[in-house]
Amino acid sequence: MSKDVIHVEGEDKVVREDTAKAYRGVNWALMSVGAFIVIALILLAIFFLGATKDGEVKTPAEAANTNAVR
Repeated sequence: MSKDVIHVEGEDKVVREDTAKAYRGVNWALMSVGAFIVIALILLAIFFLGATKDGEVKTPAEAANTNAVR
């Protein structure tokens, strides 16, 4: 059986290779979900800050037509 080393709670542990891959996979999954949440919060904040500039929330179609000649 192939062995691999992972870092858990401040110390290195020797585990089987499949266990190490699963451990790293869970870490990557949690980081990906965290990054998705951070990006979504940033986009939400940008939307609300932009909406508060003029005091009204516009649909994308309305926002696209704001520069149109009336």
